[in-house]
This record gives sequence, structure tokens and C-alpha cells, in this order.
Amino acid sequence: MSTPFPVHPRHGQLVGGLSTTPDLDGAIADYQGVLGLELVETGTLSAELAAAWGCPNSAGARMVTLRPRSGTPCALRLVEQADHPGFVPTTSFGWAAFELTVQDVFGWPDRLQGSGFEIRGLPRELEGMAYFVPMQVLGRGREMVYLNEVRADMPNCDLPRAGSPVDHMFISILATPDRQGTVAWYERHLQLQGVDTFTLSYKMINHAFSLPDSHRTELTMVQEGRTTIFEVDGYPPQATARPAHPGMLPPGNALVSIAVKNLDALDVEWITPPATYPGYPYENRRMATLRGPAGELLECIEHD
Repeated sequence: MSTPFPVHPRHGQLVGGLSTTPDLDGAIADYQGVLGLELVETGTLSAELAAAWGCPNSAGARMVTLRPRSGTPCALRLVEQADHPGFVPTTSFGWAAFELTVQDVFGWPDRLQGSGFEIRGLPRELEGMAYFVPMQVLGRGREMVYLNEVRADMPNCDLPRAGSPVDHMFISILATPDRQGTVAWYERHLQLQGVDTFTLSYKMINHAFSLPDSHRTELTMVQEGRTTIFEVDGYPPQATARPAHPGMLPPGNALVSIAVKNLDALDVEWITPPATYPGYPYENRRMATLRGPAGELLECIEHD
């Protein structure tokens, strides 16, 4: 058995993901009613938080915060926002998917029937990868969510078993035009480590770009110690910057939150200076947000 994830997050640990959706009430029914997440906060996006995220025109949008019933610290937030007509999942740079650890992945296709989730990949055991069984779904905001049943730790990292039917986010997938440069950026500026690099025929990417099955994608896992954080995917030349409404959150998988030990020790350019914020997942801790090398929004929350 792997070591349980700590109640108090360590540096680099994922503590949340945020997606946009054109139908917040429907998305709440999906995430709370179908996936079984706990609804902990409802309200609107404050002007202060919107400014910190670099999306001032999203201020005042309806927003909810959910978390897994297992108790692992993880805020899954939804912000109501109109679709962008130019956004097609898995074709642009930025956050491409959030991976959640779940129980009984082969039972989820039936449970998702009638919901707002569109199944993009049925559960399947991967050849040579006995560590987990994934499936992929799209939400109402065309956010990509992987539901992964973990079976064993990998040689170089610990993978968390789910403590509730749908548990916390444990990997975020980042699409980038420069995989090696992006990994080096995170090593230098966030004090994380690039570990394993894999080359494989990536079905989701090949389908999105109408590439042959023989096309292979390189991806690198970014970790802190044995804790997985990001999967950095090198996207093909046809990929573009994420289209977005001016001054608003990116569509789909919009923002990722991680715990950091000391905001002041990081050599990065913040969108706005670090400040203290109320509510979950901040709980009056300091937070600041940056734009990463692929244009991704990364929110850093200080944990002692």
C-alpha cells in the first residue's frame, strides 16, 4: 500500500482545479449529484480574486466550490461563463485535463448515463501499464476529466488510492509547444523535478488532430519527490494558444491550484502581489497566481 496523502499538503501537491461551464446548475448536478462531491461554497467570483487570476472581466460570475468526501484537501471549482466558439478540447495549449482518483472505474460508464458528462474514452487496461485504469469524460464546459482507478504505485512515484467513489485531483495534464522547456521552467521556478519521459501513441491527441495511430507523443511527469503533480505533453505543430473571451478565464480546464512552502522563495512573476484570501481552499492563507510558459494559470497557495 502507498503512503496516504497528508492532510496538510506539502510543496507542489495539487490542491485544486477550476473549470468554466455555461450551465452552472447543470454542472452542480453532475459534480455533486453524480460524482458525489461535497458542495462547500456557493457565491460569485470576487473582483479581488478575478484580478489575482488575471481575468477581471470574470468578476461577478457565479461560482461554486466542491471537494471530495474523503477529506483529502482539494477544491474543485466551477465558474459560470459562456462557451467560446473557438475552443475545441485537446487542441490548444494550457491545462488539458484534470485526473481524479476513483473507485470502481468500470462501474462509472453506467453511473454517468443521463448526466452532462460525455464519455470520450471507456475504461481500459493499458498494455504494460498495470498501475491504473483510466477513462475520460467531458463536462458541460468541455472540460476534460480523467477518472482513474489506481491499482499500484509506479516505480518512481506513489499513486493515491481513492478514499471515496470520486476522490481528489492528483495529476493535471499540461499541453505545451515546448515540452523540455516547460519542464525546465517548472524545475527552475517552482522547485519541482521532471522525472520519467514516455513516448506513446496518444489516442486523445491523435483523434483531436486527425493524426494517424502511428503518431507518437512525448510526455514527461513532473513531481515533488514521489508525488506526481503534472503530466507535460508535447503537442503537435497544429496546436494553438487557448482561445478565450477578453479578460476572462480560459474555457474548459481553466486554472490549477498547488500548495507551496514559501511564495517569497519562488522566482516568478505574479499577476498580482501575494495576498490573503478567505474561504476554501485558502482559509486565510496567502495566495498568488502566475502564467506559466504555455499560458496556463497556476494558483499557488502558501502552506507552512
